[in-house]
Amino acid sequence: MSVSTEPLNTDATPGLGEEWQTVHRVVFPTDGDSDTLPLYLDFNSAQRVVSEESQTSKSGAGVTAVTSSGAKIRSDFIENRRQLHLPAYRRLSFGTYFNAFPASYWRAHTDVTSVRLTVAVDAPATVVILRSTARGTSNRVESISVDAGQPVDVVLPLANFGDGGWYWFDLVASSEQVKLLGAEWSVRKPEGFEAGTATVAVTTFNRPDFCVKHLSTFAESPELLNVMDRLLITDQGTQKVRDQEGFEQAAARLGDKFALIEQGNLGGSGGFARGMLETVEDGRSKYVLLLDDDVIIETEGVLRAINFADFTRKPSIVGGHMFNLYERSVMHSFGEEVNEYKFQWGAVDGTKEAHDFSASNLRTTPWMHRRIDVDFNGWWMCLIPTSVVREIGLSLPVFIKWDDAEYGIRARRHGYPTVSLPGAAVWHMPWTEKDDTIDWQAYFHQRNRWLAALVYSPYKKGGFLPRQSFMVDVKHLLSMQYSAVELRLDALEDLLKGPSHLHETIKTKLPEIRARRAEFDDARITKEVATFPQVKRVKPPRRGKKPSSPKSIFAALATAASAGIRQVQSVRPGALEHPEALVPAMDARWWRLSQLDSAIVSSADGTGASWYKRHPEHFRNMMARSIKLHQQLLQDWEKLAEEYARSLPEFTSQRAWRETFDAVTTTPQEKVNG
Repeated sequence: MSVSTEPLNTDATPGLGEEWQTVHRVVFPTDGDSDTLPLYLDFNSAQRVVSEESQTSKSGAGVTAVTSSGAKIRSDFIENRRQLHLPAYRRLSFGTYFNAFPASYWRAHTDVTSVRLTVAVDAPATVVILRSTARGTSNRVESISVDAGQPVDVVLPLANFGDGGWYWFDLVASSEQVKLLGAEWSVRKPEGFEAGTATVAVTTFNRPDFCVKHLSTFAESPELLNVMDRLLITDQGTQKVRDQEGFEQAAARLGDKFALIEQGNLGGSGGFARGMLETVEDGRSKYVLLLDDDVIIETEGVLRAINFADFTRKPSIVGGHMFNLYERSVMHSFGEEVNEYKFQWGAVDGTKEAHDFSASNLRTTPWMHRRIDVDFNGWWMCLIPTSVVREIGLSLPVFIKWDDAEYGIRARRHGYPTVSLPGAAVWHMPWTEKDDTIDWQAYFHQRNRWLAALVYSPYKKGGFLPRQSFMVDVKHLLSMQYSAVELRLDALEDLLKGPSHLHETIKTKLPEIRARRAEFDDARITKEVATFPQVKRVKPPRRGKKPSSPKSIFAALATAASAGIRQVQSVRPGALEHPEALVPAMDARWWRLSQLDSAIVSSADGTGASWYKRHPEHFRNMMARSIKLHQQLLQDWEKLAEEYARSLPEFTSQRAWRETFDAVTTTPQEKVNG
């Protein structure tokens, strides 16, 4: 370890002529939002994290508490984006999501062997450097006195971060107030190093206000403008971005660094594929950064993603995490993987979804110190090398759902990993209060999941997927959710047609889905619930007991069998004239709905309700159709798998996508090209 002084933000190192690249600056929110402050600063007096194992093991006697109740958050300490002041005799930790250095990720994916911390203050202070292990325990590395006006830099090794761990520092004020003038983490540049630039590709559908905010955010960040070749917005909506108030002024500030494309609605996969294609054809950018329209950007995270990608051993996809736009200290997921047996995405084992940093910050969250390896990263923020796009192709032409997951799996098959990089993140509108598996998106959930499994599943005939798919159909049918089953069955029928239907239908499928879905009672949402007829219970529950969740697999099978018999029997008189019950969305489970002949069921987002009605003919017809389709898919699995895998390079190719884009583009090409 070496300690020396030098001006902050310089790249030259005394003596050896080495050059350093700043890859991770310490930053703060400047909007005074106390909800996000725990992501940047930790006011807790706890000075170490303790692994869950040590807290529960017999040998953990004497372990002190790791949290301190009543730690007061002080946004008034912050002076600007990179500076804050600390009163005398106070201690403040930067062991937080945005300001700790994710050492294990640099150790695993780059050839960097050490990182340099540089800190500058305006008064004498102490910098306490700490690191954590993969188990979440912390170790004090060194305590250094820093003088006013003389920045200190400390070179720290990365050798011991094989499975996890972070670096961070605490700032301790002495007998007078101290101001942090700046702090940053940097790494040595290898010989021949060239920093990359990116095209930011945003796809949008009727969110012009968010898009104008994106324009302003990038225009107001000189650091982002230095690494951004273009901000490319693909507008697929009817509420045009160009008509939004403030658009012209924001676009003018970006000048030739901005391009707008208007095209028909091809979903997220079509919008992002357009961004990929335009970036590759333009030829300037080393990366394309896919960015959702409805996000708030942490600009430092974009810089970190690009910096990290510049140093990876091989071209790598670098994704950012997603925080909840409405609960800003809550992270959606720390890492995503695909269970190949079920062929379903989900959080990586060992992580916890919806983690609230205001309740348990980085230093007191042991599982977050283990490095997480992912299969893919969501396209709310995802940096992809253009060299990878040229080699493996563009997005699947699937409109929405599974495009990001499939792309990560495809890239891995070609030897290119995905990294969900801590410290790079956006705030995104949550979908936790919605159930998109029973709305119009049910078609895409079903078809695209099966498509990906056909191409990539390592299990014979898709492992558990076919059985689970059929059971989901049964569950929806028992719940009187006939519209969802109709769309799911349509999806399987289209899948059996082969790959040619993908580009052929991407422009027309959504209107067809909406029209088909509107034919069913459960899909007709009414905002004015009072307009429904009065609830009249035709038959009371047996022995006065309300339905409850089955407690075992055998009980579930027995309940489903009994409910299945009910579905083919006649509907009770009066049940179709008056609903039998009011059922909140959170209680709309199959084992409850299957006992009713009709019910008013509220929508998951709380905006309205639908009148579910039992139709025995729907149940019989759809059940028979589901059995037939699943049998056909199992019978044809090998043939379909070979066909989709063989055709994958073609239907994700630049040529195929260009033909689709040419058919729906409304923006003159000369305008796209500036």
